[in-house]
Amino acid sequence: MNSTATTASRRRRTAAFRALVAVVASLFWLSIGPRPVAAAEDYLSAALKLTEDFRANLEQLAALCEQRGLSEQAAQTRGWVKPPDPTRLFVSVLPVEIGPPAPPEGASADVAAWHKRFYELRSEQAGDYYALARKAVKARHASLAFDLIMAALHEDPDHKSIRQMLGFRQYRGQWLTNYEMKRAQEGYLWHERFGWIKRNLVGQYEEGKRPSDKGWITAEEDARLHADIRNGWVIQTEHYNILTNHSIEEGVALGAKLEGLYRVWKQLFIRYYASEAQVAGLFEGRAAKLQLPQHNVVHFRNRQEYVAALSPGYPSIGISLGIYISGPTPVPTPGPPPISKKSAMYFFAGEDSDVPTLYHEATHQLFHESRQVSPMVGQGGNFWVIEGVAMYFETLKQENGSHVLGGFDTERVEVARIRLFEPKYRFYEPLAKFCELNITDIQSDQDLIAKRYTQAAGLFFFLMHYDNGRYRDAAVAYLNAVYSARDTVKTLRQLARTTYEELDRQYAEFMKGPGETVESPAGAPAEPNADNTNSLQ
Repeated sequence: MNSTATTASRRRRTAAFRALVAVVASLFWLSIGPRPVAAAEDYLSAALKLTEDFRANLEQLAALCEQRGLSEQAAQTRGWVKPPDPTRLFVSVLPVEIGPPAPPEGASADVAAWHKRFYELRSEQAGDYYALARKAVKARHASLAFDLIMAALHEDPDHKSIRQMLGFRQYRGQWLTNYEMKRAQEGYLWHERFGWIKRNLVGQYEEGKRPSDKGWITAEEDARLHADIRNGWVIQTEHYNILTNHSIEEGVALGAKLEGLYRVWKQLFIRYYASEAQVAGLFEGRAAKLQLPQHNVVHFRNRQEYVAALSPGYPSIGISLGIYISGPTPVPTPGPPPISKKSAMYFFAGEDSDVPTLYHEATHQLFHESRQVSPMVGQGGNFWVIEGVAMYFETLKQENGSHVLGGFDTERVEVARIRLFEPKYRFYEPLAKFCELNITDIQSDQDLIAKRYTQAAGLFFFLMHYDNGRYRDAAVAYLNAVYSARDTVKTLRQLARTTYEELDRQYAEFMKGPGETVESPAGAPAEPNADNTNSLQ
């Protein structure tokens, strides 16, 4: 077989497995550069064989269901492994409760037998994926290994070895992280309205009582005591300290949103903050060494207070919807825990608040604080990718038991397509030039800033999804280099192992979409305001 045919075959097999993983698992893209396809060929082939055998076993079960008149169960079985939407990423939300769901109440003996066999097949498949993952990580194919273990968790969320590897422990019928288990052992529980509170105080909280230095007071009195942001409530979650003067409930809801984003980010970008050796160590029970910091958030009651507090240091803050500031906070905040004099994200409640902006700025915070970064980030060029990844996380939503990222139907991608294909509104700077632009080049040109942000959003979407994720590892490695200030104008093309001209061509090809046309707007495309997504770093 000639080299061209061999490469094409490898790409097809690689793409097929990546497509499988996208639908059946939350994904980790871990290697610092593109995966060496030739070296991983045996493992990719083995993974495909496992999947083909699994599909065959499911088909046998579906056929048996049809013989017994279980048409609904047959359809569910056949639909379990199906091609995903290649323009979106699905990251499974892992259940807290241990054990598979019970058969429907009053189920017939045939339905109960199907239910038992369906979960048996999935559990067996999870074991096969895990065994192959252990072999892959020993062969230094960490990215493929994590793809496999996340596929395994989709089939069996209770796989004990994998759950423990990811930091979960069994406690009273639930899977909890070490932090969650420690709080539970201390007598706390997570309340959807009030956050971490003592179990024996739930009744008082739900009756409208709040603890104080002088005993129990009303919720209204408690609100008056915390009306000034300097004396606001401090809501603690596993990865965030949130200072708010709106309400306990609003702070807890904000914390839940941020924890969801955090877990997705941590899975997708593990090779940003963990070395190859640390990733391999996860398979050997050394997960405790991956200790990441908590992140600070200051959450104002309304936009007016947000602007008033920040405008002395940042006169243009009034045009923003949220901001991440790397450096001492201008808002003095007595502890504990002390948030003052630390980097923080600033946000506000009310009608003007914007969840995509929250996710955007929180993404900046995670990349900036989860490992040491250079003070020269974005100064030498390649600034676009810093904003590109933050805009990618603006698309985060939850549906059908998964966190979802990406999609052609997201606002920034829709505008990027118009800018690329509509002659009247066309704007595209070739990557060779775009990668030369630093933070000043992009943010100081008011005529082009919104258009350049739009292009950055489209390009990062392309890097994450083109050809079933061909450039995902390169995207993570690119961010690694940029935040370390080890990047040059050539970095992206070197990591992608192609030319900028070819990447430009592939971007245009990808953004057309499969059999889609770009709708002509009635007027000029309404670009999302880039000023709402600036971070001061």
